[in-house]
Amino acid sequence: MLFTTTPTIEGCPIKQYLGIVTGETIIGANAFKDIKAAFTDFFGGRSGTYERVLIEAKDTSMNEMAERAAQMGANAVVGIDIDYETIGQGGSMLMVACSGTAVII
Repeated sequence: MLFTTTPTIEGCPIKQYLGIVTGETIIGANAFKDIKAAFTDFFGGRSGTYERVLIEAKDTSMNEMAERAAQMGANAVVGIDIDYETIGQGGSMLMVACSGTAVII
């Protein structure tokens, strides 16, 4: 499965558009319970713990989108967009949603 944020793949004409596919993940991230602490953490340097949570959520969301695209018969997803959002009371949960267009190249 080929993924790209661009609407086309150079040298690979799109033979068929199959439709929009999405992947969503909501994961608990204690880092987001205290927004002030998160800003301090962000501006004070990188946090490996928080980065791992972001990477895990993004990877899970992308894998879910890939599975849905494969079920449609796609061999690529183009125009991918990934959105990150905190949700829940006090922003205690992280939501990662990705979407793109499933295609056959």
